[in-house]
Amino acid sequence: MILAGDVGGTNTRLGFFTRAEGRVSLVHDERVPSRGRLGLDEIVEPFVARNHLPVEAACFGIAGPVRDGRGETTNLPWTVDSKSLARALGIDRVWLLNDLEANAWGITALEPADFAVLHAGSPGARGNGAVISAGTGLGEAGLYWDGTRHLPFATEGGHADFAPADELQLELLRHLRSKYGHVSWERVLSGPGLDDIYVFLRDVARVATPAASIPDALMGPDRPATIANAGFAGACPVCVQAVELLVWFYGAEAGNLALKLMATGGVFLGGGIAPRILDRLKAPRFLEAFTSKGRMKPVLEAIPIRVILNDKAALIGAAQCAAVRA
Repeated sequence: MILAGDVGGTNTRLGFFTRAEGRVSLVHDERVPSRGRLGLDEIVEPFVARNHLPVEAACFGIAGPVRDGRGETTNLPWTVDSKSLARALGIDRVWLLNDLEANAWGITALEPADFAVLHAGSPGARGNGAVISAGTGLGEAGLYWDGTRHLPFATEGGHADFAPADELQLELLRHLRSKYGHVSWERVLSGPGLDDIYVFLRDVARVATPAASIPDALMGPDRPATIANAGFAGACPVCVQAVELLVWFYGAEAGNLALKLMATGGVFLGGGIAPRILDRLKAPRFLEAFTSKGRMKPVLEAIPIRVILNDKAALIGAAQCAAVRA
């Protein structure tokens, strides 16, 4: 029995898996809010106690860098330690992964129906792969192709410098720099990033009249979701442009990652945002941003691009990693 976890800045999903013939099967899973807890152990220990299943090994993907079995979550005030978790669970084998590395492991265990094709690319494309996932934050990972199989590895590419592509984006960079200092791709390609883009377009760039935006009093607790829904419905011109800008950023940074990893085997979009904006990603704007890399355009046009539809990919990936390592 394997205990697996996908620890995000908004929610944590935990699950029990069995393994057979190199693959894992989900037995039971639950999702609980991450915020308001002092650490991962406050979620894991009650989950194990409630279900009374004999855990032999565990693996958790966390949103943040992991070094020597220890990691600090980027969007939560948590420090997670594999040795402490092992003691709490009473088992010897506990591994920590970056959440996008877990997502990459998940890709190796998913079925074709778990993906939506954005761009078919060249038939029989092979080679390295890349995963880029926008949600509460922005995660990036790679899959090294050794000639036989893909081997996932972590990166922190989402925190690399944001690069504007036109005058409006340059103005956005100046605005965000005054607010945050360093401006990473995560600052523009995430749920909070969509909120910042909207405020910039409304208050700084003034792309439309005030009547074309949504009053803050009507935003509700989840502002990015409100902005996205209003953008899809065409009910708010500022929201429409904010979503279009987010789509451009997704394509641009996915193309950057593909070039850095030479991901000729495919680029996979994960996280919570991509499935929600799937229709927008299928429009020409995303692929235009992805391939607009000068002399490298033919290389990028040959790369398949898929959206991960299974929201348990990182959870499955953590379990798959534990099964392989165990």
